Amino acid sequence: MKKFFKFAAAAVFLTIVTPCIANDIYINQIGDSLDLDITQDGQDNQIGDSVADMTLEGDAMTFSITQTGSYNDIEATIKGDTYTGTWSFTGDTNTVDLLCSSASAANCESVTLNIATTGDDNDYTFRIGETSDAQSSTIAFTVTGDDNIINSTVDGKSASLTVNIDNSASLATTSTAGDAGVALTTSQSGDGDSAGHSITLDVTGGGGEIDVIQSGIYDNTVDLTISGDSFDVDITQTD
Repeated sequence: MKKFFKFAAAAVFLTIVTPCIANDIYINQIGDSLDLDITQDGQDNQIGDSVADMTLEGDAMTFSITQTGSYNDIEATIKGDTYTGTWSFTGDTNTVDLLCSSASAANCESVTLNIATTGDDNDYTFRIGETSDAQSSTIAFTVTGDDNIINSTVDGKSASLTVNIDNSASLATTSTAGDAGVALTTSQSGDGDSAGHSITLDVTGGGGEIDVIQSGIYDNTVDLTISGDSFDVDITQTD
């Protein structure tokens, strides 16, 4: 089942629920004050892809997703000034690729993103601001499950990232996601403001790899708490 949408409305509410078969959703939207909610129940669902992305362009945007099931894929591009999102996932082997693009005048100046997931073998990639120095970004991940991969890149004047990961296993036989572990790579750059950038990581169980890079001329803070074995951690901070 494939669905194609193209609109320029001020506010849009979209809910799609299909329990048994896959849904494909492709959206091109231009207009301010968008309120978009997508709900998918099932597996092998697709929201955007490399051929037909989901592209949302406009200021004061709220875009939320709830997915229940496995083998789902999201590829979305956001172009706008202010973006608020709440994303909730329950299931295994899901993929998310979100770009808050600098290829617009607004440059994703203010971003608030909350992601909660319960499941294993999920892969999340989030790129906020690219090289555009977004004004502020507040991003929070809450992950319960094993073998999850998170890649987060933020370019901005004030970036705050909070990640809480709870793996069911207390040990890992390898140092990479794929064996009861976690792989977390985060990079935050930009000149910052008086508050600078901050990263708070709380990881329990499972082992894995954690790579943190922060740069900027003001204060940068990393607050890292790990409970578990077989972790490989690298932290780089520069002014």
